[in-house]
Amino acid sequence: MIVRNICSRSNEMSAHHRAKSPLTISEMCSKIEGDAARQDRFGPLLDLALRVRHQEQRQRGPKVYSWHAPEVECIGRGKARTPYEFGCKVSIATPATAPKGGQFVLHAKALHGNPYDGHTLGPVITDLEKLTGVAVRRIHGDKGYRGHNYPDRFRVWISGQVRRVTKVIRREMRRRAAVEPVIGHLKDDHRMRRNYLKGRDGDRINAVLAAAGYNFSLLLRWFEELLRVL
Repeated sequence: MIVRNICSRSNEMSAHHRAKSPLTISEMCSKIEGDAARQDRFGPLLDLALRVRHQEQRQRGPKVYSWHAPEVECIGRGKARTPYEFGCKVSIATPATAPKGGQFVLHAKALHGNPYDGHTLGPVITDLEKLTGVAVRRIHGDKGYRGHNYPDRFRVWISGQVRRVTKVIRREMRRRAAVEPVIGHLKDDHRMRRNYLKGRDGDRINAVLAAAGYNFSLLLRWFEELLRVL
């Protein structure tokens, strides 16, 4: 089993919104004062505007990076070209073997709160086993999963690991990179790179739909070959 966390990107809050926020907040407060209906309608927007106005660059805790998607998080990628991305993490699990039908996505889940990759392994594998009804024998992940919280640590192999590596496991560890083209297809062909659904529920739905669309594309390819033979 190969697991990997990726990031679904979104746009960053522009400096123009921050510069205009004091005037907007003052105008909103004056127009909704004393009107209960307007306060119920525009109260959440006013709270969001206050968060944008008073947040600082290096503050700890959640910040607002997008006005229309305040749930967006800043995720450090550790890459020179793209050190940061804005969106939410998505966990992807694929088979560690080479299936004849293709590299199907076995599990896809949006992970909010910018969790550490290693701390997502236990819940993801539990959901995967419940979904498929099959116990996972071996788990392969990249170096972001060091210090994971999976109970049976002898089932988990991290890329670059030397101890307890047999020929079979070494062959599977080389197959770990097979998840990378799957992630590329999910992002470019099935709309995981940019999510058009609103809110955190939209993030969860988009991750599942992207994985389902990718799996259906593999099934359609099989049906084409079957009809060609018939």
